[in-house]
Amino acid sequence: MIYTKAKPLRDVLLAYLRAEGIETPLLEYRITQAWSKVMGETINRYTRQIYVKGGQLHVQLTSAPLRQNLLMEHRHIAQKLNDYVGAYVISDVVLF
Repeated sequence: MIYTKAKPLRDVLLAYLRAEGIETPLLEYRITQAWSKVMGETINRYTRQIYVKGGQLHVQLTSAPLRQNLLMEHRHIAQKLNDYVGAYVISDVVLF
């Protein structure tokens, strides 16, 4: 038997997630989880809060010198996180 309307399972699951309104929260969760993997354990040690709000990733850091260094790379960090997740989720990283 040959099915002409067969779709890859990935496409079917993505369509379901979009239809149910789950795709965006799932991608935002994946971005917050990706922070420690992309930035490394050393930077993650100084991270206290991390959440997505208004298309921006908000990260609270306990080290002021680290915050200053990362502020210069905030757009590049956002791009790296989006690449890791495989979707455009955040436009910027806000460090506080």
